Amino acid sequence: MVDATTPKTVAAPIAPSTGKTTIDDGVIAKVAGIATREVPGVFALGGGVSRAIGAIRDAVNQTDRSQGVSVEVGERQVAVDITLVAEYPVSLQKVADDVRVAVYTAIEDIVGMDVTEVNVTINDVHIPGDDNADDETTKVARVQ
Repeated sequence: MVDATTPKTVAAPIAPSTGKTTIDDGVIAKVAGIATREVPGVFALGGGVSRAIGAIRDAVNQTDRSQGVSVEVGERQVAVDITLVAEYPVSLQKVADDVRVAVYTAIEDIVGMDVTEVNVTINDVHIPGDDNADDETTKVARVQ
């Protein structure tokens, strides 16, 4: 007969000090880039030159998911800078705020690090139907 007060044997969880996990800065930037691209109102990431290079990479199926994302990684904290193009006519402040939330959530949930800040720079607005500007960045990829 087992008494309810009898202690039960439970396997001890593995101590967190049994090894070291290293996450490359590029992985954190990629996580931030993927999270940013999923935000409604974000058309593209990066500045003009990086978008042109991105178009070339897309043409050869080498998409850079961290394009337009810069991270500074400490021991347990991350600071993120994101440059993006927003879609017209969305609220630019709402897009920036939504990007911050998405990046904070993704890095804290997936990477497991604290995010100290997410700086968002909106360097252009994409107007649907005004694809002449887009042709300039993708024309390089078509020529290749």
